[in-house]
Amino acid sequence: MKIFPSIFFLFTTLLVAHYSDAVKIKKLYPMGEKIHTARCASLNANTFDAYDALVMALREQHLCGKLSAKHREALAVYLWDHRKGAKEQYFEKLTVTKEKKCPVCGMYLYKYPQWVSKMQLQGKVYYFDGIKDMMKFYFQHNATSNAVLRVQEYYTNKTIDARKSYFVVGSDVYGPMGDELIAFEDKHKAQQFMLDHRGKQLFDFTQITQELVRSLD
Repeated sequence: MKIFPSIFFLFTTLLVAHYSDAVKIKKLYPMGEKIHTARCASLNANTFDAYDALVMALREQHLCGKLSAKHREALAVYLWDHRKGAKEQYFEKLTVTKEKKCPVCGMYLYKYPQWVSKMQLQGKVYYFDGIKDMMKFYFQHNATSNAVLRVQEYYTNKTIDARKSYFVVGSDVYGPMGDELIAFEDKHKAQQFMLDHRGKQLFDFTQITQELVRSLD
């Protein structure tokens, strides 16, 4: 059956919006990146004005060779999100070496990769075993607006901006150092986590105080 271009464009636009962050990060991005690297590393999505045009070109011009619908879809989503500047949000990985220790508690960070957080302050980069210790360091050094803070969302391990995140405390989920600030990119996810894990309080970044952080010890 022939699909008219306008209908096809609408369908593909809805398709890319349909995928959750978790599906993108865990499935589509790795698959799309692998195809892009192996088959068409020079292809740049910035040459396309719309996602639909990219999909159509992959489908009809075989820019990366003949791909299955599944592989073409993964490649298109990866390329388009990368084009939009999603690299910082979705592709930044908070990885550490085996020698790296938390400057607050001295714990080796590689043992708990899903809890690693990061601070850039005055030209230096610091990694922590959790958001709680990062915030201790933040207050101890009067970091305020000078610090760039990166944390991992609980469900997806997506790297997100701490200043734009929501945090649940008092849940039945514990980090390497016990009670933790559990991070989420949007409020709805945080509220759902509270229901699932008996969270007691929900804060945005501006509501996190030194007293709150101390109370988690």
